[in-house]
Amino acid sequence: MFWGVLKAASCHVIKSESVMASSRTRLVCLRSGMWSLLFYCVYSHLKVVLSEDVLSCENLRLGQYPLIHIDEATQEPENCRDTTAWVECLPAPNISCRLSNGTEFKFSGKEVGFNKTISCRNVSGYSYKVAVALSLFLGWLGADRFYLGYPALGLLKFCTVGFCGIGTLIDFILIAMQIVGPADGSNYIVDYYGARLTRLSITNQTYRKPHLSL
Repeated sequence: MFWGVLKAASCHVIKSESVMASSRTRLVCLRSGMWSLLFYCVYSHLKVVLSEDVLSCENLRLGQYPLIHIDEATQEPENCRDTTAWVECLPAPNISCRLSNGTEFKFSGKEVGFNKTISCRNVSGYSYKVAVALSLFLGWLGADRFYLGYPALGLLKFCTVGFCGIGTLIDFILIAMQIVGPADGSNYIVDYYGARLTRLSITNQTYRKPHLSL
C-alpha cells in the first residue's frame, strides 16, 4: 500500500512538471510572437518614412533633369505646339527618385527618367540679346524698332535722333523688360535658363485667397 501511494504521488509530480513546462513553452511562444509583431510594425513604419524621403521623379526640380530635344536655335522644345510640349527628361547623374511604378532608381545621366508636359513659348527668330544690344548702341537710329518689325517707328526715331534721346531711353527700358516684343506677337529667343520674364495679370477667373482677418 505504501508503494502504491508513493507511485501515485510521483505521477502527480510528473504531471505538474509537464503542465508547468507546457505553460512556459506557451509563454515563450507568446513573447516571441509579440516581439516579432513589434519588430514588423517598426520596420514597416521606417520603410514608409524612408520611401517618402525619396522624391517621385516627376517632382524633381528643374535643374535636376535636363530636357532633351531642345532646339539650340530657339531654346525651345522641338515639338512645341500651342505653348505646350511633351518632352523626355533625363535626371542628372547620381539622382535617385521613384519611378511611376513605385521603384527607386539611381540614374547615371543617360537614362530617360520620365516624360512630362511643359509650357513652351512661340518664337519666330527674334533674339532678346540682339534686340537689347541694338537698343543700347543703335537705338538712336531706330535699329531696334526696325529689327522688331516696327518700320514706321524706326524711321521716326531715325529722323528725330531717337526723339532727342528720350525715345531711345524709353525703348531701351521697354525692350529690356520685355514689354515691347516682336511685332508679330511672338516671344523673344531667350536661353532656357536665361532672363525670361512672365507677365502676371488678374482676371475674373483669378482665385483670390481671403485674408485671415476677414
